Amino acid sequence: MPWFIKTETFRVPHAEVRPHLEAHRAWVAQQRARGVRLSSGYLVDGEGRPGGGGLLLLQAADYASAAALVRQDPIVASGCVDWQLQGWLPAVGDLATDLGD
Repeated sequence: MPWFIKTETFRVPHAEVRPHLEAHRAWVAQQRARGVRLSSGYLVDGEGRPGGGGLLLLQAADYASAAALVRQDPIVASGCVDWQLQGWLPAVGDLATDLGD
């Protein structure tokens, strides 16, 4: 099944994003419990500090399915992030996609 990458940047101050982040984490856990392969995390700078955005890796049957799933994400539905979805076609190298816990 193809992989997709959603990148996002915060549109509002972190204090306004925080409640949506909790809902986002719960949504990710719920999707994983249903068997959806996805992983979410912060984008960080060279010193490991979150930089106002995030990344979501997910598997879906096709782009339309991936986009429909992303639109259900509470952080996206809240409107507090700008986001972009792209498919990923591995070309060189072997990356283990064990998304762990």
